[in-house]
Amino acid sequence: MASDQGLLIAGEQQESSTGETYEDVNPFTGDAIATVAAASPADATRAVDAAAAAFRTWSQASPADRRAVFLRAAQLVRERTSDVIATMTPETGATFGWGMFMVHLAEGMFLEAAAAATAPVGEVNATNDPGALSLTIRRPAGVVAAFSPWNAPTYLSARAVGIPLAVGNTVVLKATEEAPVSAGYFLAGLLRDAGLPAGALNVITTPAANAEAVSSTLISDPRVRRVNFTGSTRVGRKISQLAGNAMKRAVLELGGKNSLIVLADADLDYAVSAAAFSSWINGGQVCMSGDRIIVSSEIAHEFAERLAQRAEGLRTGDPADPQTVIGPLISASAASRVAGMVDEAVRAGAKVRAGGGEPDGAVYRPTVLSSVTPSMRISNEEIFGPVCTIHPFGTTAEAVAIANDTTYGLSAAVISENISLATKIAAELDTGLVHINGPTVDDEPMAAFGGVGDSGFGRFGGQDALREFTEPRWVKQWDRSQRQFPI
Repeated sequence: MASDQGLLIAGEQQESSTGETYEDVNPFTGDAIATVAAASPADATRAVDAAAAAFRTWSQASPADRRAVFLRAAQLVRERTSDVIATMTPETGATFGWGMFMVHLAEGMFLEAAAAATAPVGEVNATNDPGALSLTIRRPAGVVAAFSPWNAPTYLSARAVGIPLAVGNTVVLKATEEAPVSAGYFLAGLLRDAGLPAGALNVITTPAANAEAVSSTLISDPRVRRVNFTGSTRVGRKISQLAGNAMKRAVLELGGKNSLIVLADADLDYAVSAAAFSSWINGGQVCMSGDRIIVSSEIAHEFAERLAQRAEGLRTGDPADPQTVIGPLISASAASRVAGMVDEAVRAGAKVRAGGGEPDGAVYRPTVLSSVTPSMRISNEEIFGPVCTIHPFGTTAEAVAIANDTTYGLSAAVISENISLATKIAAELDTGLVHINGPTVDDEPMAAFGGVGDSGFGRFGGQDALREFTEPRWVKQWDRSQRQFPI
């Protein structure tokens, strides 16, 4: 078992105020890999105390100094690639390939944060007063409460804290209980080594039983001025309600029911590869995963057969084996939930083209289903496992209707040799992001990332994130000799 991990408050590891701990468990073996402090509401307040105290100096640090921290952090992520993977794999079941993806994205996120530190902080406004100068100046908002998930821990935690810190805020990060080390403490240690001062980033962890009380205390604290959350729509609704009640602006990136549309003229080999990546990377545990593959009826049968063959050829099992493509889901209960959705669909008439069956512990085989109807739960709920469903269509209007028949609106993709037609279809999809001739799973730190509907609101990345995590102030300056007062 790894050594105990305490809460990180004001730059120091500390026990929970109650002395409580919980075990961090390897989803593949079931073994405990660390004992982690279980924060109480009082600990959340202590973390905000530390962040508020650090804000006085960090918000006034020069942009060059803040940029230097994140340039060094990007370098450290790259240098510590093996450490990133060694931390993620036993904690989340991440394969080697997914770990490398996290390194690449986290490095890019820190580079984007470095750029945000020296980005323009305002604009000159038009004014009707001759001789006056009207400005909008963006300032750090204050303390940010950030909530990071387990499925892409290093990158999504870097996203949760990077730009907020780079523009002068301080952060309390509540790392997910399933991956407290890779989604919290590892990243905090890296930023400390990059030169981030003590208290600018504080990390608290707690088991699910305490999560609501700790989160409520954190969000309701008047010193917390922004909230960002990445995770399920179910929890995101609660975070949104807490933030709204406390009059806090929130950025929420939630679940998805994403569609990959394949037109009849598509390169079939390429389309199958794009579908396999969209549906099964990280075992389908990605908010952008391609749950639904919407395929022209002209090629649907052949497409399904080829995708099923691809599924049967993928290696599953031990994530520590570099040859493994699909490791375990985050827990055996998660695998059982996915298997239950598949079994329920099969009983209702769906056909298993590949995979299915009972999970092996937390491992579930990549699965392809056809003959799926809109009334089936698997057609409407986010799967969050290595399962995709095939939906034939006759006309492009029908394809768009199938894709838009969901309360989610995160990602979509269209594959076709006819770029003009693909672009037209993409314009009709009600999602926050769409990719033409690419997979549904794609991310770049400089892009405006986020969804609509049940997939959340607000945007991470680039100039959009800079606006989300700063406060605009109108400043107007007159020449005193020209300003006349009526009384």
